[in-house]
Amino acid sequence: MGNRGMEELIPLVNRLQDAFAALGQNCLLDLPQIAVVGGQSAGKSSVLENFVGRDFLPRGSGIVTRRPLILQLIFSKTEYAEFLHCKSKKFTDFDEVRQEIEAETDRVTGTNKGISPVPINLRVYSPHVLNLTLIDLPGITKVPVGDQPQDIEYQIRDMILQFIGRESSLILAVTPANMDLANSDALKMAKEVDPQGLRTIGVITKLDLMDEGTDARDVLENKLLPLRRGYIGVVNRSQKDIDGKKDIQAALAAERKFFLSHPAYRHMADRMGTPYLQKVLNQVGSLGGWDGGLCAMGLGWGALLRGDGMGGSAPWGWDGGSDPWGWDGGKRP
Repeated sequence: MGNRGMEELIPLVNRLQDAFAALGQNCLLDLPQIAVVGGQSAGKSSVLENFVGRDFLPRGSGIVTRRPLILQLIFSKTEYAEFLHCKSKKFTDFDEVRQEIEAETDRVTGTNKGISPVPINLRVYSPHVLNLTLIDLPGITKVPVGDQPQDIEYQIRDMILQFIGRESSLILAVTPANMDLANSDALKMAKEVDPQGLRTIGVITKLDLMDEGTDARDVLENKLLPLRRGYIGVVNRSQKDIDGKKDIQAALAAERKFFLSHPAYRHMADRMGTPYLQKVLNQVGSLGGWDGGLCAMGLGWGALLRGDGMGGSAPWGWDGGSDPWGWDGGKRP
């Protein structure tokens, strides 16, 4: 398992995020969080699905993620999913999880490509995950479609900046290898709020789709546009693989084989791939300074959870009793 400090911290962060969502508000506290940013078709959805080991995210053309998705991964012996907006139901069919994300998105944004900053909260319990909380943000786009306003690019940009601008946010900047890194919208936005690259991890996708005779070795060795936390390469399933229902575990095995056999990457194969990325994110609190973002709130955790200094009792009922999920502070089966 990962870093014990983060193992203990993640459930607390989850409860706070859930509580604000239950009140119909964005969480304005400076909570530690991992924000996933990338352009359309950068491979964000595939990265997240590889973490879970299941197909569960909506797919299609244009903007597919139209509300932030707070994805809470919790290690458990049994596998199921729960939504905060219908927490009485356990989802064991991940096709139904996808359908519920689509329905809940449409309920707030309409059915014609509208967007909203109001998040959807999803928990996935599984024996195949490490404890992580990530926020999947809408893909960066420039051209409005459907009912989207003409300033859709700026609306999405402002929404993303609300999340990644917080000092306690770790930014997962997803960029396909078959585009010029200097043109990466994800890295450009990350640089605006994190100019020294202290809290940005670059994720390079589609390494297997690069033109013959080219590679991303300099990028992955952190030589081209250096980030303190560097870059991690991943190989996702192709659209053909997805359409053919290729098993994610088989895809992860193929990813491992790709890095071990590629002449440009084999020397760094142990620092590449989805499992390594997941491990890094789980342990990120021990890598230097990110967990210090908690101090930015100006309140000790004990005072915060009791509601001290916040006008009385904690708004989410953190008094040793219930929370919006019915989380009892213990481990799920």
